[in-house]
Amino acid sequence: MSAISLNNLSISYGDTQITRAITLDIAEGESFALVGESGSGKTTVLRAIAGLAPQWTGEIAVLGQPRSHGVDRAFATTCQMVFQDPYGSIHPRKTIDATLGEPLAIHGIGGKSDRIEAMLEAVGLDQRFRFRFPHQLSGGQRQRVAIARALMLKPKILLLDEPTSALDVSIQAEILNLLKRLRREQNLTYLMVTHNLPVVSFMCDRLAIMRHGAVIEIATREALRSGQLESEYGRHLYKTSTGQAESANA
Repeated sequence: MSAISLNNLSISYGDTQITRAITLDIAEGESFALVGESGSGKTTVLRAIAGLAPQWTGEIAVLGQPRSHGVDRAFATTCQMVFQDPYGSIHPRKTIDATLGEPLAIHGIGGKSDRIEAMLEAVGLDQRFRFRFPHQLSGGQRQRVAIARALMLKPKILLLDEPTSALDVSIQAEILNLLKRLRREQNLTYLMVTHNLPVVSFMCDRLAIMRHGAVIEIATREALRSGQLESEYGRHLYKTSTGQAESANA
């Protein structure tokens, strides 16, 4: 069964069309990336799947179930989203305990204390962080909390919107390694949005290259690593990314 299936997905905001006829099939347990320049529609695809961009046509199915337009409470136990900015995605006036416990309260799930303790351990945070406020945590620690919150309902799929781009370079690798470990341990499926091809090479099995709201190429990690991309635009992204990496190492 496919984890996520998109068929002729076209998304709009008002009269502005953002994506055009996107068709993708992402397998259970796969880590898949949407890449492309800013404005290509990558994040909008995630938002439509999550129910945050309800103006779309086509078909969205998650684990074989057709996706409705808008927010679906039951859907939250299957799929969760981790946002780009850990500073903006966590309520500043709630403790970490309250933040992690909220999904359980909404869905009437018991065992709050045990599950929070287990999830903090899973994301590499000491239990002393449990009753702190977000301003008492670093950016990397906040993103760990955001990941823990996304996993509180034990979903099978995570939508990752540039999960490390707002973090210091020294912290990015820690979060990527954490996500890679959690995928292996919890048998998760990832759909990740990023513009960083080295991140894709490290994290993902396949990628879709987007431009002007459309998918122009689907490639494997091996094709990316070797630079054997079919589209001219894909090769341009590869050369740009490679050039930036060489400049950083110079």
